[in-house]
Formats: sequence, structure tokens, C-alpha cells
Amino acid sequence: MTNPLRDMPGLPAFSSIQPEHIEAALDAQLAANRARLDELLKQPAHDFESLARPLMDMDEALSRLWSPVRHMNSVVNGEALRAAYNAGLPKLTDYGTEMGQNTRLFAAWKSLRGSAEYATLSDAQRKIVDDALRDFHLAGVDLPEADKARYKAISQRLSELGSKFDEHVLDATQAWSVTLTDLDRLAGLPDSARAAARQAAEQNGEEGWRFTLDFPSYIAVMTHADDRALRESMYTAFATRASDQGPDAGRFDNSALIDETLKLRHEAARLLGFDNYAQRSLARKMADSPAQVIGFLEDLAARSLPAARRELAEVTAFAAERGCADLQAWDIPYHSEKLRQQRYAISQEELRPYFPAPRVLDGLFQVVERLYDVRVTAVEGIDVWHPDVRFFEIRDRADGELRGQFYLDLYARQGKRGGAWMDVCRSRHHALGNTDVDAPVAYLTCNFGGPVGNRPALLTHDEVITLFHEFGHGLHHMLTRVEWQAVSGIHGVEWDAVELPSQFMENFCWQREALDLLAAHHETGAPLPDDLFERMQAARHFQSAMQMVRQLEFALFDLHIHMDPQALRGGQVMAILARVREQVAVVRPPAFNRFPHAFTHIFSGGYAAGYYSYKWAEVLSADAFAVFEEKGVFDRETGARFLHSVLEKGGSRPAMELFRDFRGREPEIDALLRHSGLAA
Repeated sequence: MTNPLRDMPGLPAFSSIQPEHIEAALDAQLAANRARLDELLKQPAHDFESLARPLMDMDEALSRLWSPVRHMNSVVNGEALRAAYNAGLPKLTDYGTEMGQNTRLFAAWKSLRGSAEYATLSDAQRKIVDDALRDFHLAGVDLPEADKARYKAISQRLSELGSKFDEHVLDATQAWSVTLTDLDRLAGLPDSARAAARQAAEQNGEEGWRFTLDFPSYIAVMTHADDRALRESMYTAFATRASDQGPDAGRFDNSALIDETLKLRHEAARLLGFDNYAQRSLARKMADSPAQVIGFLEDLAARSLPAARRELAEVTAFAAERGCADLQAWDIPYHSEKLRQQRYAISQEELRPYFPAPRVLDGLFQVVERLYDVRVTAVEGIDVWHPDVRFFEIRDRADGELRGQFYLDLYARQGKRGGAWMDVCRSRHHALGNTDVDAPVAYLTCNFGGPVGNRPALLTHDEVITLFHEFGHGLHHMLTRVEWQAVSGIHGVEWDAVELPSQFMENFCWQREALDLLAAHHETGAPLPDDLFERMQAARHFQSAMQMVRQLEFALFDLHIHMDPQALRGGQVMAILARVREQVAVVRPPAFNRFPHAFTHIFSGGYAAGYYSYKWAEVLSADAFAVFEEKGVFDRETGARFLHSVLEKGGSRPAMELFRDFRGREPEIDALLRHSGLAA
């Protein structure tokens, strides 16, 4: 009997993949990889072609098998799929640790590094060798056998903890909803939110309007609902997800998982010779030390806090004038939106009709086409995991060469993890024995409110920015010219530089030339009016300092819980967060708030002791975009230079070298401060 996970020379056969296929396919691939490794290690000597190339073939084969499983677990999660996914995680962890601690394989890489051939290799090939040797040390290859075994056990458990953390957040998010039947309680909500809530109720077999903790539903209530009690109940449910507080207290509690994760990360870091996990994390990043990163974040905080305090004082006074004398966390988005409307006569809802999803997509593709001389087109008839999903390809305009392909899954739904992300389906890779280089394929996932009835999905400007951000990640993956899997696309890129292409793309959402391509009224086709554009620009920096210190709070909290011995005592993350808030926050949430318990970026994603990367890379992206501001938003020469210097190079050279190639110098913070409205 065929197994769609093993018998897929092309794209994944999503409609045929069943949970019962997963374990057998994974076992077979792991066995094949181990057998091939045994054959490799029998060779008396190794060069790049006989060592690195086969190993990358093995890595890519395993990645191509597991990526659709990992992705489906995130976007069509169900009990059977979850069980099969979790059964595979320890096998993958075992295999990864086994490879990383293989002393014979390590010796082969060291031999290649010390050979005469090394000096003749390309930049990309040398970086593959250097990165491999670094990663052997970070996997514990140098440890005594007992410590190796302990490191392996820790890795296994951390994999389990991350998956369980994610499951708790998803389950807690989807366990809570409220269905309203009193029309008066909908006061203040825009028509788009009411229509979506009505559709959600109908799909759930209910009368009235159903609101959930999926972000489009949640943020609509928090920003617009006049009913303060409704806002408070939704805030309480959202802010206590997967914790010991709130309406589902203890049911999906991540408290013990957080404590165990922090202890095990610290123990693993100490085994490898680091003082703490933050040091271990930075071993693969641009930043030199936790102290350097903390200094960077605290400098931004010092520049931002005075303005953030003024902004909070303004909305507090404004709310008091409107009869809200005791401003609470669930009141701030609501009164801030009212203040924005009063000051700038603009709201996200006023912009929404000008951003129908089909037009935004077409405009996004036109922006990319103008910048990089490519063509983005839809491809029909591709097997997908949900009817909402579409498939596209990117080709060079000049010669039609296929550069990359991507799946696009835009809308929130039951069983789909919240947030927005890009993930790798397949990497650009030149397998041994193949004439052609395989084109990269990406997953691009968002959680916007979907179409309602015959009306297309209408996006807020913030959602447009999110789409551009994720597409920037996708371009980094898909436009690479590197054919070595280990450093093609986003592979091999320092984690605190990986946000450069994504944040770079966000800037186009504020440019008139780009908005003319992607903004048109969904009913009339009229372009974004000049006065609305001007009001949008005027409001661009509204509460930007408050947003800045909020991100700095998250980044500093992330670093401190991975450095502070206090975190190892258990039950201390809220105390550490309170200390960070004393230092940099202006908004103090209520005592029941349990933000860390749903902080998937650091407890189940790849950002542990690395959340600062968003601000670190924003310095790079703002400084890079400043060239386009000087030369012209669609200046072809500048676009080609960014393409060739950054996007096409992937992880083949250090990120700072690539940035210098494009900018001609080291990055400077001025553009970030200007883009954030914080320049002197």
C-alpha cells in the first residue's frame, strides 16, 4: 500500500495524508537516513561532495516528509493528527541528537575543515562547514557519555513541553466564546464585526452573534464595543488563556510547563559550558552577548519612555473626560481608538473597505514584481488542506525561470493555530545526481477574518502590514540563489537577522506609490482618497512609543527569565515580569493577567532568548529601506541590489556582511527612530 508521505516526488498530497500514515513514513525515512550515514562513514576520506552533499540530501528528505505533518498540525489540528504528530517528535529528537553527538561524523567534518580543499570552497560551502562544526558543539558532541545521555533526555522533554504548551494555548483559545442575543450589547461594533459574528453563530447552529478569542473577533470587541462588561470578559478570557486564572482556570494551565522548560533549558546550557540559556541562544545569533542586547533594549527604552508616559497620560485624561475615571486594561484599546478618531478623524474601520483581500494580494504581487522583476501567478488544481488555501508561483519576468512557490492560507478557523507565520515546505536544493536545482516552496499563514456572504474579506491596514511581513519572510526563502540546502533561503541565517526581509516589506504599506496598487474600495473600485491617505500618515505614529515599550517589555522579560537564577526556583515568571514592567512598562495589567502562559514565541516557537530579534532586525530593515526613500520606492537598481545582496544570498554569508554589501556601511539606528516617531 502506498504512503502519501513517502511517495510524493512533487508537492505534498495533503488530501491523502492521514494520521495513520505518519509514524510508518517517519520510521522508514529515519531508517533510510541512518543506513546512508553508515555508508558515508565507511569511506576512508571525505570531501565536500562526498560528505556535505549527501548529508544535506538526507536533511532535506526528512524535512520534506515532516513539514506537511508539522504544518497540518498547526492549521487543521485534530485529536488523531495531534497524537500522530506527538508520537513523531521524540523520534525526530532522538535522531537529531544522535546526529549531533556522532563523534565519527564530527571527525569527518573536522577533517574537511582542516583539508586543503577548504580554502578552495565558495563562501556558502565554507559557511556550511563552519556552521556544522559549531552545531556539533551545541549538540554536546564534546560531552562525557553520561552528560550526552542527559542532554539527549533534556532535548526529548523540551520537545514534548513545547508541543504541549502550543496545544494548551490553542485549546484554551477555542474553548471560550460568547454568543449575544441582545442587539444593544453590539453598540459601537462596526458592521464588519457584526456580520462576522452573525456568520460564526450560524455556523455553530446558534441564534445571535458569536464572539471568540480568535484575534479578528477579539480585537474588534476590544477596540470598538461600547459594552464595557463585554470588553472586560473578553480581555479576562484572552489574558488568562492556558493559565491558573480566568474562566478556564487550571484546565489548560501552562504554569508547570513554563517552570520545567526554563529549568531544563538552563541545565542544557550549563552542560554545554554556558552560564545560562541566553548565552547558549546567542551562539547562533548576530549579537555578541546578553549584556549587549540588554544595553540595546534599555537604550531604546530610555528613548521611548518619556513619550510613552505622555501617550498614556493623554488617553487616561481623554477617557476621564468621557466618563471613564478608572481606566483599565480592557478600556485602553477602546478609548485609544476614540482618541485616534477625534485627533486624526481616522480609524482602521474607515480604511477597511479599501483593502479587500483580493485587491491587496494583487497589489502585494505588483510591489514585488516591480522591485525584483519577477511575476507572481496563481496555479489551480493543487492539492491543499482546506478550501480557503490558494497556491502561487514566482517566476523571473525575463526568462520565465521558476524561483519559488507558496501556499497561502489567510483566514482564521476552528483547529487552526492563531497568529501569522511563514514556514518551509521545501528548500532550494541541488540533490546529488539531479540535473536541476529544486525550487523552494513556502507556507504563508495568517488569521484574518474571512469573507462574509458575498462580500470579500476586508482587511485592516494593520492586517495588510502583517501580510506584507510574512510575505517578506517568504521572499527570503523563495528568491534565494543558493543551491546548498543548509544555507539556502532562511537556513543558516542568524536568528536576529531573519526578520530583516519581513520588516523591510512592512514599509511599503505606508507609501503612496504602493498603496495605489493595493488599495481600492471593494464596491466602487475607487482608490484611497488623498485626504484619507494624509490622515493615515498623520496617525502613523499614534501611540508608537507605547507600542515600542510593550515590545521592549516582552524582549527584556524573555532575556531575564533565561538569565535570572530566580526563574529556576519555580513560580517566579510573574515576579520577573513585574520587575521588567517596573523598568520599562507604562501600562500595568491587572494582577490576573498571565501573558507568559500564551507566549508561544518563546515557549513553543523559535524565539527563546531571542524575542529581541524583532527590534534588532528592525534597525537593519529601517536603515535598508532608507535607501528606497532616498532613491525612489520602486527604484529598479536599488531593488536589484537588495535582491542580489540580501534575499538571494540566504545564509551563505554572515548577515552583517550582506547588510554592508547593500548599505555600504554598518547599520545605524536613526531610521528606526524616525520610522517610530521617536527621532529628536
